Amino acid sequence: MSIIQVKNLHLQFGGLTAVNNLSFDIPHDTVMSVIGPNGAGKTSLFNMISGFYRPTRGEIMFNGTDIVGKQPHQITAHGMARTFQNLRVFPNLTVLENVMAGMHSRTKQGLYGALFHTKAQRIEEEKILSVAEECIRFVGIEKYRNRRAKNLPYGAQRYLEIARALAIQPKILFLDEPAAGFNFTEKQDLIDLIGRIRRTYKFSVVLIEHDMGLISKVSERILVLNYGQKLAEGSPDEVLNNPLVIEAYLGKEDEAG
Repeated sequence: MSIIQVKNLHLQFGGLTAVNNLSFDIPHDTVMSVIGPNGAGKTSLFNMISGFYRPTRGEIMFNGTDIVGKQPHQITAHGMARTFQNLRVFPNLTVLENVMAGMHSRTKQGLYGALFHTKAQRIEEEKILSVAEECIRFVGIEKYRNRRAKNLPYGAQRYLEIARALAIQPKILFLDEPAAGFNFTEKQDLIDLIGRIRRTYKFSVVLIEHDMGLISKVSERILVLNYGQKLAEGSPDEVLNNPLVIEAYLGKEDEAG
């Protein structure tokens, strides 16, 4: 059974086709990677699924609901969380405040509760704080709890984005190049974190990544894009040994050579 079903997806910017007639499913409770050369349409795909781009045509079903045309905050409320290729944190808020902000889609108390500090409001605030604290501990940045986001090391900012996404309590998590800028040790730690997310929360994780070593270690399924189209799909062994995938990354050998 699939949590997301993409059918005949197409995205065009003027005369440029970014994604062309793409169809695939994302199974429940799996780690799936989307790979491909630069400009293959990977981030455009994420942006369509999460509501930042509207497809030119095609269908995106999330847990049985058609989400094409919905705004990002509406899709988030359905249970989708994501991080971005370029960091998006609130620089002047603390780590704790950043993660608490991630729970806005899960709050129910309105202006009345805030003004009169009702019992329901207090209970909700306690839950928000508890979940935020747990997410910070889970990703391992509790020592930065009260530090402003702009003063964090780069890697901790990456983990802050993941903690904030987890605070949404999603049904699926999209990570856009989470290992960008990481050294070898940091990548190993990220591999461990993705594995713990998968085991602990039992939801699907989908990532865009260029590090094939990382991809092969965390992925149960891989989707390969090239020029906005699906080039290959399957297990890591099937995909990474596919001659078409190798050619897309390394180029075709010159017969004259």
